[in-house]
Amino acid sequence: MTRKEQKEERRKQILVTALELFVTRGYYDTKISDIAEAVPMSVGLLFHYFESKEVLLHELIKIGTKGTRAAKMTSEIPPDVFLKGFLGQMFSYAKEQPWVFQMFVLMGQTRKAGMPEEARKIASSLDTISSTTRLIKEGQKSGVFRKGDATLMAKCFWASVQGIMEEMALDKDMKAPDPEWIVGLLNGDGSR
Repeated sequence: MTRKEQKEERRKQILVTALELFVTRGYYDTKISDIAEAVPMSVGLLFHYFESKEVLLHELIKIGTKGTRAAKMTSEIPPDVFLKGFLGQMFSYAKEQPWVFQMFVLMGQTRKAGMPEEARKIASSLDTISSTTRLIKEGQKSGVFRKGDATLMAKCFWASVQGIMEEMALDKDMKAPDPEWIVGLLNGDGSR
């Protein structure tokens, strides 16, 4: 392994460790020395990679927003099929890479009051509600999704996904639910 690869691997290790500690202990209750000890490395060396705990949080939130923005809906895929496929892939990937569950938890925590303002801005820049609202409206027009307030439905959809991801972050043995169940909340008769 080259020196550059070693440095990148160490950087990833710091990020994953910080993510786990921020989720389990809370951002403010996690000290930079806790992260360094868990990696393990000296605090001085950790500062070589990230100049502060807040910069480390910002980097994690940027990774979280980038990952979520990667999922793009195309008009060739029906909205219900897209959402089922998206959830199936996300749950499957999260089981292979448990940090994905923790990222969902951290993103939810960071959008709340009391977190560093810049991190809140980054996390809040991710607008899954608007894009999901558009999907739901499209599904309502085609009769796939029930009638109703599409924005409220989108918020409920994502609240259920957030809750599932939080539970799966806490319970490593929990199986991922069938995406049909979650998309079924949006279906016209609840039986699809």
